[in-house]
Amino acid sequence: MRRTFSRSSLLHRSATALALAALACSAGAHDAHHHGKPTGKNDPHTGGIRSAPAPKVKPAFDIFHTRISTEGNTAVFHVAVSGKAGATRPARSGKLAGSAVFSYVWPTTLDPSTVGFEPKAGILAFAVTSHPDFDDTPLFDENGDGNPANDGDVWHSHWVVLQPDDACGKGKLKVVDIPEGAKPRLPKTWPGLPILIDSPGWHPHFSGQTLEVKVPFDDIGAVQAASFDGVAAVLRVNASVHAPLLCVPDVMKVASGDLSLPGKVNR
Repeated sequence: MRRTFSRSSLLHRSATALALAALACSAGAHDAHHHGKPTGKNDPHTGGIRSAPAPKVKPAFDIFHTRISTEGNTAVFHVAVSGKAGATRPARSGKLAGSAVFSYVWPTTLDPSTVGFEPKAGILAFAVTSHPDFDDTPLFDENGDGNPANDGDVWHSHWVVLQPDDACGKGKLKVVDIPEGAKPRLPKTWPGLPILIDSPGWHPHFSGQTLEVKVPFDDIGAVQAASFDGVAAVLRVNASVHAPLLCVPDVMKVASGDLSLPGKVNR
């Protein structure tokens, strides 16, 4: 698909950096952290980013370890929390407008074109989400009931492209909107929403404190060269269901503490 909106609509890198800093600060971003240091002989949470506990954060979102590693042409997105991963999901509100999306997110330095979006369209992030008030995975029947349109509350995966937009709140991020009439390049599993989101169907696996997702890539070298961070956040659908459609107003925990994307793949 060919892009029809201009590059001038994209924000400069400096604005993005400021938004990342504001996002981190909104999460109380001064937790101590270190990178790649094991805590014991049999500790499964080695490499990546280790984070200090945050007692004020709900245990299911209190990230203490974030990692991306590779196995052949597959990337393994890993996060561990102080409670049970995936145990807390949003309450159903009965309407799309204003509804909440609970998310575990890996912001990366990967170019969005790696997964099928326009080059340099924003910050490419992998996300695992739950939202009972709408379904955005029309190709997949996560709850196995024969209806692929009623299982948004089941944890599932997305690629999203993020940019800062003060319409979501001072210094906040949004999932990039697609203007009416625009035809940007999109992944084959784009779910039809007017935002830069992909619903690839990669299955999240929860086990106790840990969440992992295995994602195959055509070019695993691009992943191996990338940096990343980890975020637990609440996204919210705009009350007017209009651009910006999906904002990131509430960050519960940032793995690095400052959203500097210090994690290195396979380290």
